[in-house]
Amino acid sequence: MSESKASSGTDGVSSKRPNFLVIVADDLGYSDLGCFGGEIRTPNLDKLASNGLRFTDFHAAAACSPSRAMLMTGTDHHIAGLGNLIEWTNRSDQNAPSEGEIKHWSTAPQRGMPGYEGYLNERVVTLPELLHDAGYLTVMAGKWHLGLVPERFPYKRGFERSFAHLPACSNHYAYEPQLNGQDQIPGFMTMNFIALHSEDGEYVKKLPTDWYSSNGYGAKMLSYLKDRKQVNDERPFFAYFPFTAPHWPLQAPDEFIEHYKGVYDDGPDVLRDRRLQRMKNMGLCAPDVEPHPVIADEVKEWKNLTVEEKEKSCKAMEVFAAMVECIDHNVGKVVDYLEKTGELDNTFVCFMSDNGAEGAAYEAYPIVQGTMLQHLQKYYDNSLENLGRGNSFIWYGPRWAQAATAPSRLYKAFTTEGGVRVPFLAKMPSQYSSSVKPGSITNQFSTIMDLMPTILEMAGVKHPAPTYQNREVVHMRGASMLPYLESTNPRIHSEDHITGWETCGRAALRHGNYKILFIPRPKGPEKWQLYDLSVDPGEIHDLAEQQPERLEKMIKMWEQYVLETGVVPLAPALGEWIEATEGQMPENAWMEYEYWKDGARDEPEKFRKDLPRFQRVGDVVQAR
Repeated sequence: MSESKASSGTDGVSSKRPNFLVIVADDLGYSDLGCFGGEIRTPNLDKLASNGLRFTDFHAAAACSPSRAMLMTGTDHHIAGLGNLIEWTNRSDQNAPSEGEIKHWSTAPQRGMPGYEGYLNERVVTLPELLHDAGYLTVMAGKWHLGLVPERFPYKRGFERSFAHLPACSNHYAYEPQLNGQDQIPGFMTMNFIALHSEDGEYVKKLPTDWYSSNGYGAKMLSYLKDRKQVNDERPFFAYFPFTAPHWPLQAPDEFIEHYKGVYDDGPDVLRDRRLQRMKNMGLCAPDVEPHPVIADEVKEWKNLTVEEKEKSCKAMEVFAAMVECIDHNVGKVVDYLEKTGELDNTFVCFMSDNGAEGAAYEAYPIVQGTMLQHLQKYYDNSLENLGRGNSFIWYGPRWAQAATAPSRLYKAFTTEGGVRVPFLAKMPSQYSSSVKPGSITNQFSTIMDLMPTILEMAGVKHPAPTYQNREVVHMRGASMLPYLESTNPRIHSEDHITGWETCGRAALRHGNYKILFIPRPKGPEKWQLYDLSVDPGEIHDLAEQQPERLEKMIKMWEQYVLETGVVPLAPALGEWIEATEGQMPENAWMEYEYWKDGARDEPEKFRKDLPRFQRVGDVVQAR
């Protein structure tokens, strides 16, 4: 590994080594940012893009914690312990509704299996662990979602300082209604009812009274960087800045919501057309690109909504936009501080979303219908004027989401391009910036797994596989982008590179420009499809019947991917399917810490669970 740009001094630490600021948004759509074709005010991120590089073919996983696991480890999430969101593994009905005769697939076969622990396992070494070992200050403020108990905290995986949101999502204002009498937290809300955080090695007992997530993480990140200056810590830093916004519930400060009043009154279809045109004008997609048709049969078309329904739908999008602007506002605070202190030139800054826009119509989910909706009516105020405040609880649905993922197909949780292709921009440190034309755009295929090898190479740090601290660890599956960024290699990955995806029985594999895709009913045909993304980025024209030999060849590649990464298939078409054991069958019993229960935050040890673990032995699953 080259160390030409990060040569070490006699003590093994060099002041020339770059700093790193890695920023992640939660459920941001591809075209939400101004620099990716959106109308949302994002001047700070736009400025970074104008001084750096935008990627049009950058990919994450189809959902949040899997992507974060890949970012932290440089390998596939099925290897790292987040084969699925633990929340979706825990309850089969969390990820998809049953529609008529079409039933969601049970996630029971995944429970307790290797690679599905629900936290970063011991088979991987993390990026902050290696950077900290190499003399970096490592800090984070924001969403972790890679472990709920102290031995899984960021503090134990390489972060010297950390203020971490532990679960998948929560109220951005930390609002918790006081339940009356025998009322219980509805099943869908148990794991997002409480804004559970840790700081360093301890649970946070109480958040500030003026808490709003993005502002809180921005303030904490600034405090860590200022503390470094105050004590004259000359170490380079790795700062991980992952927001919980704009994940639902959609909530934002009024001063940002006001900026979008009336902006979305024409509805999601018009917004989709406008953004596509801006993307074409900006060179982010081909002028003749064919967008995939919107798929949203579970909700009404815009023209069929009542006036009140349209007003509330527009307000939800206004709040979403405000959340994105607030992210940008806090990014600006941190970047301005780095510029003021003379650190920005020597800092690699990158920004991405963890997956595609969130398009679920939760009102169609049986787990949400009934008690959940009754709970919202009783304890929240979803009146038009109150939407976006802490005591409101809303999402924006599949039509607005597909305005943000176009020209791609579908959205978060699907292995279509709309679920896994995400915006990514990077500003290079000064020692590399001469190789990157400011404001340039690349269509090179790349993934979130490529970040760890890229950062390690810039820092002059080698990955230790096959061992780290006397335990076996896997090699990274990602590739360093640096040779491409320095123009010493024309590509990031070879032309015949293979990448696979799987989330809840939705699957895909890419080989060069070709991609096979498996989407269950009702959103897909529940069989393998084949697309040439170089001419069909919208995944519209299935080539499976025209090119059966290529399809069969790529299915064989998929089967090899399953073997290499430990995917537990949920459909027979995805590999050798094995029924769950009796011990895996219980629903809603697979969370390591049931923090939402009464008394759990006061005595967390009493609400921890030792979960059973299983393994595959031949053709059966056994306890281990």
